[in-house]
Amino acid sequence: MSPRDLVLMPGGIRFMGRRFPCAIGRGGVRTDKREGDGATPAGILRIVGLLYRADRMAPPAPWARPVSPGDLWCDDPASPDYNLPVQAPFPASHERLRRADPLYDMILLTDYNFLPVRSGRGSAIFLHVWRRPRYPTEGCIAFARKDLQWIIARIRPGTRVVVPGGIARG
Repeated sequence: MSPRDLVLMPGGIRFMGRRFPCAIGRGGVRTDKREGDGATPAGILRIVGLLYRADRMAPPAPWARPVSPGDLWCDDPASPDYNLPVQAPFPASHERLRRADPLYDMILLTDYNFLPVRSGRGSAIFLHVWRRPRYPTEGCIAFARKDLQWIIARIRPGTRVVVPGGIARG
């Protein structure tokens, strides 16, 4: 592991010699991730993109892409677009990326279950702003806004997120 890896540990993420409090999925960390289980998947994930709300903030990094009102993420295991970004209108189950709350003001996209996509193995595993300190997610990793901004300023596409198995939510 490198100091430039984001490494999940009990109590937070270690990155560049600092530790940041974070929230993980309500189901803890699992090696056998399934859609809807609320778990954060164990393994090595890579950052593959960065989305942000251009109506709420300046680009957090030069490689960030603004989220539009029609941007969605498919979470329907029966859809051929499962775990892929899609556009509204979209008939299958999906998640809106442009939310009313601030959770998705900045979204680091990961390569979890991506190319190839395996139906039912989990979708939309992001790093984003937390609802409140350590409040569990549906499987994502979430941070205080200022901490996520600090991290984003120091990473790039390809940065590794190391999630060891066996970490309980807490």
